[in-house]
Amino acid sequence: MINRLLATTFAVSLLISAHGADFKKPVTSIELNDGDTFVFLGDSITHQVLYTQYVEDYFYTRYPDRRIHFHNAGVSGDKAFHALDRFDEDVARFNPKYITILLGMNDGTYQHFNHDIFATYEKDMTQLAQRMTKLGATAIFMGPTMYDSRVASVKPPRWLKNQEQVKQATTYYNAVLAFYGTWIRDFAIARGLGYVDLLGPLNRHSTQQRLEKPDFTVIPDAVHPDANGQAIMAFELLEQLNSERKVSGVTATRAGTRWRVGGGTGNVTDIEGAENGVSFSFKAPALPWVLPPEAAIGYEITKAGHKMSNERVTVRGLKAGKYVLSIDGQDVGTYTHAQLGSKVELQSNSKTPQYQQALNVALLNKERNEQAIRPLRGQWSKRKRVRGQDLQNKDPQAYQEFYAKFEAEVARLLKLKADYEDRIYQLNQPVVRRYEIKPVE
Repeated sequence: MINRLLATTFAVSLLISAHGADFKKPVTSIELNDGDTFVFLGDSITHQVLYTQYVEDYFYTRYPDRRIHFHNAGVSGDKAFHALDRFDEDVARFNPKYITILLGMNDGTYQHFNHDIFATYEKDMTQLAQRMTKLGATAIFMGPTMYDSRVASVKPPRWLKNQEQVKQATTYYNAVLAFYGTWIRDFAIARGLGYVDLLGPLNRHSTQQRLEKPDFTVIPDAVHPDANGQAIMAFELLEQLNSERKVSGVTATRAGTRWRVGGGTGNVTDIEGAENGVSFSFKAPALPWVLPPEAAIGYEITKAGHKMSNERVTVRGLKAGKYVLSIDGQDVGTYTHAQLGSKVELQSNSKTPQYQQALNVALLNKERNEQAIRPLRGQWSKRKRVRGQDLQNKDPQAYQEFYAKFEAEVARLLKLKADYEDRIYQLNQPVVRRYEIKPVE
């Protein structure tokens, strides 16, 4: 049976080769260096400045030695053709290395599958891909997020005008978005671009949580994921694109009367050891990935800390008993010799000073998004309304006056965003921490 399968596979390979098929390798990772820019292009779900913020938090804490720039290009209500309309001013001007594209929720228009509507989406997304290729940016398409039919059946979105629209959206729209996501996945992979599935994980986690809590949701209005849903989105983007999982790992081993301590890519100094404990100074290369408290459930159910922010301490050679681990004089936990000998994970331990430092980075970035990024996206929403009114042709002078004010406010908010970035890169730098492991008294 196996030989027959191998023979069939070989024959298919020869057939593909004979017909000259050229399968491109899709993008499977994100590699951002000092000075690179990452743009998030999308609709209101991107305009929420949440999953984008959480991805920023990851890069700010994981790569403090690299000045990476981020630009949110989400506008509420957008379809693919809106993104095309503002592409040059809102995306290309930043010369991004990577662009994620999250569109489709509005493109399907909240009804049963309609081929003509889909054909418009297909045409416009193809044009977007061409624009990004011409720009020299790497495109990462993100499948549409989940439409929560269970929520919609109780509280339909306010923009659905009648019962027939409510029925169609509630019954079919999550499946319609799955079709859109499957198409954009195949489209991206065939062109050697990136793809991230969001609908599948959001549906899977919702279904799993509803086994114990039937009214569970991370999409309280059926369309827009809350902070927990957006934490799931951020995790999926990072995990599916094989982002770096490890923060740091330090291992102390007693051999006879001596202690050896290694920190991998971190730096260990000032080792002091005894038969019943050890202390040392350690400077990690990064901080743990910490999110604001409102995203705690999404972070927890994805196991984001363990999977994408692993920070380990291992101590081998201790006598049997219980030990206190302290960092910079702060007791952070009590563990048995067996637990320490296996490993202790610290990334989600809010008592550690590095966790608190990372939390402060996340809170400062939250402030940055609320004070600079959200108002910036509001300016782009105003621009869309003005262009939709065709003011440029109806009243050119009024349009010029609007545009002058628009550009001035955009410039002010971009400057404010840059000022926050400077503060973040001062706050996110790892420092030397003093670790001590001693017996419980």
